[in-house]
Amino acid sequence: MPHLDAATNLARWLTKGGAEADDIVQDAMLRAYRSFDGFRGEAVKPWLMTILRNCHRDMLEQKKRHAAAPLDDENQPPVAAEGPNPEGTAIQSGDNRLLDKAIAALPVEFREVVILRELEEMSYRDIATATGTPIGTVMSRLARGRALLKAELTGGAHGV
Repeated sequence: MPHLDAATNLARWLTKGGAEADDIVQDAMLRAYRSFDGFRGEAVKPWLMTILRNCHRDMLEQKKRHAAAPLDDENQPPVAAEGPNPEGTAIQSGDNRLLDKAIAALPVEFREVVILRELEEMSYRDIATATGTPIGTVMSRLARGRALLKAELTGGAHGV
């Protein structure tokens, strides 16, 4: 359970929040629990993030088969901000909403590496393991994801 917060955070960003994120985390934890006896290695976090990503992909495939409508991004709750005063709180809350919207607007392949690196503080090697991509691809996606975030947040051009 030490990586439950990281799994929940990644699931929230992959699904853009809501009950789907909770369902994916629950499914991933159940799959991890069932297959933990067969786990060989020391890096549990990348292994768990891989399982979570697979659960997310399975959920997307199931949604395609059932032709479900996508969730509305506007219903995503803002990240709660804690500030020293009401004005600071309002500013911080606005900044968090802008950042949340910018991250949510990223294509999934960029969003997941940005979340794993910047919010979960995973190493490039662990991200490569979790995403099943070469470390160079992780670095490239991270650079592009950061550039897209910067463009979105500063109102710059979106072509990267």
